[in-house]
Amino acid sequence: MIQDNVEARTEQFQDYLAAGGKVEATDWMPDAYRQSLIRFIEMHANSELMGALPERDWIMRAPSIHRKLALTAKIQDEVGHAELLYRLVEDLGKPRSACLDDLIAGKGKFHNTFHYATYSWADVGIIAWLVDAAAIVSQHALRDSSYAPYARTMQKICWEESFHMMHGRDMIITMMNGTEAQRQMVQESLNRWWPALMVFHGPATPPEKDKDLQWRIKAKANEELRQEFLNLQVPRLREVGLVIPDPELRFDAEQGRWLYSEPQWDVLRAISRNQGPASAERIGFRRLSYEDGLWVRQVMQQRSAATPVNIA
Repeated sequence: MIQDNVEARTEQFQDYLAAGGKVEATDWMPDAYRQSLIRFIEMHANSELMGALPERDWIMRAPSIHRKLALTAKIQDEVGHAELLYRLVEDLGKPRSACLDDLIAGKGKFHNTFHYATYSWADVGIIAWLVDAAAIVSQHALRDSSYAPYARTMQKICWEESFHMMHGRDMIITMMNGTEAQRQMVQESLNRWWPALMVFHGPATPPEKDKDLQWRIKAKANEELRQEFLNLQVPRLREVGLVIPDPELRFDAEQGRWLYSEPQWDVLRAISRNQGPASAERIGFRRLSYEDGLWVRQVMQQRSAATPVNIA
């Protein structure tokens, strides 16, 4: 009887989502929906936190105080996004400490682009422009997520990420208008990052097999997001004089879509197991930071416990 009731409520819940309904943290939801939300949002939070690391390495090597301040502000925003997202995961039942424990143990997942090392100042610009541009395409679709707290949080995150993208584009345009060495540095960076960008949104998955799409946690399929990214960014890259390192890339007017070389899905699968080029380095640094900050958390917890509650 109880099982029948759960199945009936789940069916009603799915109909509610299909009709465009929104879910709040205090609403009833099927366990499968809750677990899908935790997995999806936790990875997003981990990605915001880990995404600060490739750029962090370049703060002290920024070419001017202006660039240093802008980069520092961007990194601060990314960590702030992680805090907002971990709070959503906590509301769903998984403590923030558990998320971080999984992350530093190598169990937590974070986005593929943050498993790569950075080799030049141009990498910082490519990350801020193109990695954030790919993220914005996904994040704009999340503003219509069926989980209302996530959708509201994405409003703030999307606004700030759009600013980050323009910051990165300004960096690349400045270098492309600079010396020949600077232009070559940008082109070399684009050559290295393009394969990672092409797998950013994941493999083309039939909608009926994409659980996140069925639950309306996200609003667009992977290939739709990739096509939107190409539509927006390919003309902009060519406009500033960059050559996209894919001889097969072209727009097919009859199909109304971009055609491209088959992405490196085997590399993405390895990264999904935290076996990317810089995975161990990134996770190791985050573990070290977490351990070094233990005494701060302990002091704050003791102070919080010792502070009397004012109920006046």
